[in-house]
Amino acid sequence: MQFILKTIKVETTRPIEIIDISAEVSAIIASSALVAGQVTIISQHSTAYISINEKEDRLLEDMETFLKRFTPRDGNYFHNINPVDGRENAHAHLLGLFMNTSETIPFSKGKLLLGQWQSLFFVELDGPRKERNVLLQISGI
Repeated sequence: MQFILKTIKVETTRPIEIIDISAEVSAIIASSALVAGQVTIISQHSTAYISINEKEDRLLEDMETFLKRFTPRDGNYFHNINPVDGRENAHAHLLGLFMNTSETIPFSKGKLLLGQWQSLFFVELDGPRKERNVLLQISGI
């Protein structure tokens, strides 16, 4: 069994942004020379998350609209009274209560075993940000 750590850097340009990282993760798996195993993908941030869902343009718009309506940015939140890093981002932390920081996906023959309609997304909730880190821990044979 081998273990490999890799990092994907993501730049976000909007307050809420859903970015497909399937191709980057797949390329890293393919270049790893591992035949079978699993990869754990984790966002190293408390206001950005990892999600598996369908990649369809109108659905992605619906997801973004849903997140904005579910926990509005301009809500009356205690965290925003004196934010630690100067960012009034309580809404992003609250949305995170319903999201995953990580996903673990099996792979075989160098390919992710996602379903036909599934893609892997990095979900920014507190953008824009110049650099976000997604850590991949790949284990396999």
